[in-house]
Amino acid sequence: MAGNSRRLFFALWPDATVRRELAALQTLLPQTQGNWVHGDDLHMTLQFLGSVAAKQQHCISKAADRTSGDSFVMSITHLDYWAGPGIVWAGLEELPQALSALVSDLGGHLENCGLRRERRAYRPHVTLLRKAPPSGMIRLETPIIWEVDHFVLVESRPGGHPPWYRVLESWPLDQ
Repeated sequence: MAGNSRRLFFALWPDATVRRELAALQTLLPQTQGNWVHGDDLHMTLQFLGSVAAKQQHCISKAADRTSGDSFVMSITHLDYWAGPGIVWAGLEELPQALSALVSDLGGHLENCGLRRERRAYRPHVTLLRKAPPSGMIRLETPIIWEVDHFVLVESRPGGHPPWYRVLESWPLDQ
């Protein structure tokens, strides 16, 4: 990264209770393989931005200021696996309309900052384990209920000791 650029992304950031419940899901998986996501780094990405120059950061914050959305409730119902990247993740059975609208509105405002909107369909998930061996879906006996009332801008600082993510700014969703 050059100069004052930062690796940034927008995310939903769980409160302490939901974070503990998400971290507890990691105990359902084999404990000897893969790269575990630190409990303090668990989140749901809304929009990955990558390396962002300092001159673009102000525009990104203003795009978030213009983004509107309603608060909503998500139900984390299962764990699953993506073979390509070898990721075990926690996910939703149904995409809340308010989450879909938030991702769309944020993406539209970020285009005004010269950032491309993600072309793939949005697949909300919380990454639990990277470089994992193949595994099947695990349906949770009791879903994790996550009440979402804000979204955040996060800086990724990999290397060294986790946590690797730091929340820079936060925006409320309408109640």
